[in-house]
Amino acid sequence: MASKAAATNNANIGGGAPDAPAGAHYFAFISYSHQDKLWADWLHKALETYRVPSRLVGQVTAAGVIPPRLIPIFRDRDELASATDLSRRVNDAIAHSANLIVICSPHAAASRWVNEEVLAFKRLGNSERVFCLIVDGEPNATDLPGRAAEECFAHGLRHTVGADGRPTAERIEPIAADARADKDGKANAKLKLIAGLLDVGFDTLKQRELQRRHRRMAAVTAAALIVMGITTTLAISAYIARGDAERRQKQAEDLVGFMLGDLNDKLQEVNRLDIMEAVDDKAMAYFKALPTTDVTDEALEQRAKALEKIGGVRFDQGHLPAAMESYQAALKLSDSLLRSAPHDPARQIAHSRILAFVGMTEWFQGRLDAAQESFETGQSVLQHPEPGAPANPDLTYQLLVLDNNIGHVLEARGRMDEAEAQYRMMLQHSAELLAGKSVKAEWKYQSGAAHNNLGKVALMRGDLATAIEEYGADDAIETELSASDPKNNGQHANTFTVRAILGRTLALAGEVDTGKRNLQEAIDIATRLQALDPTNSGIQENLALYQMQLARLLRLSGDLARADALATQSLASFAALTKQDPDNTGWQREFAEVQTERARESVAAGRTADALRQARGALKILDPLFTSQPDDRATLLATAGARLLVANLTGEAQEQSQLRESALTATQSVKGGTGDPRLLALQVEALLALGRKADAEPVIQRLWQCGYRDLALVEILQREKIDYPANTVFQQRMQALASGNRST
Repeated sequence: MASKAAATNNANIGGGAPDAPAGAHYFAFISYSHQDKLWADWLHKALETYRVPSRLVGQVTAAGVIPPRLIPIFRDRDELASATDLSRRVNDAIAHSANLIVICSPHAAASRWVNEEVLAFKRLGNSERVFCLIVDGEPNATDLPGRAAEECFAHGLRHTVGADGRPTAERIEPIAADARADKDGKANAKLKLIAGLLDVGFDTLKQRELQRRHRRMAAVTAAALIVMGITTTLAISAYIARGDAERRQKQAEDLVGFMLGDLNDKLQEVNRLDIMEAVDDKAMAYFKALPTTDVTDEALEQRAKALEKIGGVRFDQGHLPAAMESYQAALKLSDSLLRSAPHDPARQIAHSRILAFVGMTEWFQGRLDAAQESFETGQSVLQHPEPGAPANPDLTYQLLVLDNNIGHVLEARGRMDEAEAQYRMMLQHSAELLAGKSVKAEWKYQSGAAHNNLGKVALMRGDLATAIEEYGADDAIETELSASDPKNNGQHANTFTVRAILGRTLALAGEVDTGKRNLQEAIDIATRLQALDPTNSGIQENLALYQMQLARLLRLSGDLARADALATQSLASFAALTKQDPDNTGWQREFAEVQTERARESVAAGRTADALRQARGALKILDPLFTSQPDDRATLLATAGARLLVANLTGEAQEQSQLRESALTATQSVKGGTGDPRLLALQVEALLALGRKADAEPVIQRLWQCGYRDLALVEILQREKIDYPANTVFQQRMQALASGNRST
C-alpha cells in the first residue's frame, strides 16, 4: 500500500489540521532513528533555512498564522535518559511543538523511541499535526507477506490512540512525503512537507521555488554569458589587432580559466550541473575555434590544461564520451608541444598524464585494447630523458601511475605474472620517491596502492595470508595518512576502500566478525563523504558496493533484516548510476551483483519465485558482459555465481545442467590466477551440484590448504556432509601476522 503522498503526485500533504497548540515554543519536533542522522541533519537545515514566500506570510490557515521562517526546529541530539521513559527535555520539547515530523525508514520503524515520541505527541491531541518523510523502506510493508523488514512506519503512526493513551486496533494512513529517488525525491518531498506544515497548496510552493531557482540560475548564467561574451570579444580583438595579440589572448585565456574554475565552483554550489556543462561546452567551442599556429607555447599549454580540466569534470559526472572529446583535444595540443621539445620533462609528463586520462576513459567503457595502448604510449613518452639529466620525482611519479594502470589492464586480461611485474615496479618507483629528503603524502598513498595490488595478485594465487598481509600494509598507510590530514576527504575515501577490501578478505579466511566490522567502518566513512559530496559517483559506487558485500556477510550470518535493508540501498544506488551512464561496464556488473545478492536473500526468506526472477535479471546483464570481457575476474566470478544460483532455482533439469556446466567451464578456463579460492569455491559448488563429488575433493583440499573458510562454502560442505576442519597451520600464520601488526 502506498502512502498518501506517493499516491497523490502534487497533492498538499496537509489539510484540515487544527490550530497549533497554545504555547508552542518549537515550530516542529523531528523524530528519527539515530541511524538516519544524516537525513535528520539535512531536514533540520532545509527547514530552518527555508524562507516562506512573502505573499503567504501572515495568512491564516487551519495550521495558524503563516510565519516568515520555520523556526525553531527541535531535533534531539542527546541520549535518552533511561530505559523506561523519554527524557524530560524531550517530553518538554514534544509538549511545546506545533508539529511532529517523523523521518521514516526501517530503522525508525524498529526504534522504540521513535514510536514513543509519536505516541507522546498524539496523546496531547495532536494526531492531525503528525507528518512523515519517507527516506527508506516501504510504507505498510508489514501487510505484505515476507516483507515486514522493509516497514518504514512506526507502529504508532499506523494506529489511532485511544482515550487511555494506548494505540488501538484502528488503522490510519500517515500523512507522508516520499524522499526516495524513485518517488518524490528530496526537493519535492521537502516542499510537500512544508506545504503540509503550513497548510498551503504544494503547487504554490513549487512554483515559488522554481521562480527562485530561475532567478539564481539567471544570475549565474548571466555571469557566465558575460564572461563568454568578453572572452569571445577579446579573442576576436586579439585576432584583428595582431600587434596586441598576445596580451589580449592572455586576457581571454584568463577569463576562460575563471569560467572553468570559480564559475564552475559557483554553479556546483547551486547544483546546476546543466549550466555547468553549458559553460564547459562553450569553453570547448571556444578552444576549438582558436588557431593552433602562430600562438605562443604558453598559450597552448594553458589551453591543454583547461581542456584537461573540462575532461575531468565530465569524467567525474560519468559523461565518458564527452570527457573523451575534451581529453583528445588536450592531447592534440600536448603532442604538438612535445614534438617541439621532445626531451622537456614537463612536456613529457603533461602529455603522458593526458594519455593516462584517455586510457582511463577507454577502460571505463570496457575498451581494454585501447586503454592499454594509451597507457603504454604514455609510459614510452617518459622513457626518453635528456642525457645526464638528474632524477625527476614528478616523472618517476607518472611512471608509477602508469605501472598501476597497465597492471590493471593485464590483470583484467588474465596475465597475472605480467601484472605482478608491473605492480612490483610500481612499489619500486614508490620506494625511490620515499627515499628522498622531501616526501609527499601522495607518494605514500601510491606505496599503499602497490601493496594493495600485490595483495590482489596473492589472493588470485590462493595465498590468503600474503593477501591479508599486503592489504594490511596498505590499510596502515592509509590510516596514517588520514590521521595526519583529517580534512582531506579524498584520503578518507582511500581509507574506506582498503578497509572494505581487507574486511572482505578476512571474512574469506573465516574471520567473519572482523570482516563485518571493517566493512561497516568503510560504509560509515563513505556515508559521511557522500553527504558532503552527493554528486561524486565514485563514492556512490563504493558505498553501494560495500553495502552489498556487508549484506552478503549478514545474510550468511543469519541477520536477514539488516542484510535486506543494506541490499535495498545498494540496489537503488546502482540503479541510479547505471541509468546515468549505461556505458559504464563496471557499474553494470555491480548492479547485477547486487541483484544476485537480493535473489539469495529471497531464497533465505523462502521467496523462490522472486529469487528466480531476480537471478535471471542479473544474468541477463552479466552474460553479455562476460562475452565481451571473459578474462575480467570480477565479471567471471559474478557470472558464474549467478548461473549456479539460477540453476539451483529453476525446475528444468536440462537448464540446470547447462548452467552448471557453463559455470564450471568458465571457472576452469581462466588464463591466470587459477589458484583464486573464490574460483575454486565456485568449482566445488558446480561439481557437487553435478554429482561429481570425487572431482570436487581435490579442489576442496586446495581450499583447505590456503585457509579458505568463506561462510557460503562452509554451508555447502555442511549440507553435503563433507568434513572441513579449520587449518591450524594457516591459523597460526594469521596469528603471527596479527601479533606483528600489534607490535608495530
